Amino acid sequence: MAFESMYLEEDIHIDRIYTIHYFEYKSDFHFAGERHNFWEFQCVDKGKAEIETDNGIYHLTSGQLIFHRPNEFHNLIAIGNTAPNIVVVSFECNSPCMKFFEKKLLKLSDPERNLMGMLIAEARRCIKTPLDDPYTEKMEKKEDFLFGSQQLIRIYLEQMMIYMIRRNSSPPMTVPVSQFVNLKNNSAVYKRVIAYMEDHIRENITLCDLCHDNMIGRSQLQKIFQEQHQCGAMDFFSRLKIAYARQLIRENQMNFTQISEFLGYSSIHYFSRQFKKISGMTPTEYITSIKALSERERQ
Repeated sequence: MAFESMYLEEDIHIDRIYTIHYFEYKSDFHFAGERHNFWEFQCVDKGKAEIETDNGIYHLTSGQLIFHRPNEFHNLIAIGNTAPNIVVVSFECNSPCMKFFEKKLLKLSDPERNLMGMLIAEARRCIKTPLDDPYTEKMEKKEDFLFGSQQLIRIYLEQMMIYMIRRNSSPPMTVPVSQFVNLKNNSAVYKRVIAYMEDHIRENITLCDLCHDNMIGRSQLQKIFQEQHQCGAMDFFSRLKIAYARQLIRENQMNFTQISEFLGYSSIHYFSRQFKKISGMTPTEYITSIKALSERERQ
C-alpha cells in the first residue's frame, strides 16, 4: 500500500514578534499614541481603558481587546478609579484572514484568556527584557531559554486568534457532554473557589475555610490549583491579595499601612515581607518604579 502525505495549510502565520508587554499602570496613566507598520493588540486584563484609533474611541473593560492594523494610530488612557493591567503584543502577520480583526472590539472567552496567560508566561521564560517596561522597542532573548519556548509563543498567539475567528464567525461546534464532565465539574469548583477568595480578599481565611465553605476535599482543592497555577490554593490566595495591593498602591488613595489593614494583614511588616516575597520588591520599591515610568511618559 502506497501512503500519500497530506499538506497542512496555515491560515494564520506569525512571522515576527516585536513586543510582548504586561503593564500595571497607574490610574492616571496616559499614552499619547503611535503608529507602526505591524499589527498590535491591546487587551485589558483588569480595570478600564480608553483607546483612540483612526476609527474612533473605544472603552475597554476586563477581558476585552482591540487589534490595530499596520499604520493605524492608537493611544491609551486609564479611566475610572481603578489602576488597569494591560497586555500589549505587537507582531508581523501577512495572512489574509487578519482582515477579520480590523475595526473590532472583542471579548476573550475563557480558553482564549488562558492562551493569553500562557503566552505571557512563556514570554517571561524566554525574553530577558522586562515585560513591564512600556518603552521597550527591542526585546532580547535569554541565553538559557527553555527548549521550544520561542515556538510556543508563536503557537499560543496563533491559536488564540484562530479560536477568536472561529467563535465569532462560525456556527458553534457540538461535542458530546460526557467527554467533559470531569473538566466541567472541576471548572465549576475552581470558579466558585476563586469567587469565594475575591469575596473574602480582606480576610484571613484558611485552607479549612476554603474546603468547608466550598464543600470540597483538601486534596481535590490542592490538585485543582496545582493544575491551574502550579501552586497551592493558599499560595494563590496570597498572590491574589498582593495583586490587589499593587492595584491599590497605583490608585494612590491609601498609604501602605492603610492598605495593609484594608487587606487584613496582621502588621505592616508582615505585609511588606509578603509583598516582597511575591512581587520581588518592597512596596516602596514598587511605587518608585511606577512613578519612574510615569515621569518618563511626561518627558
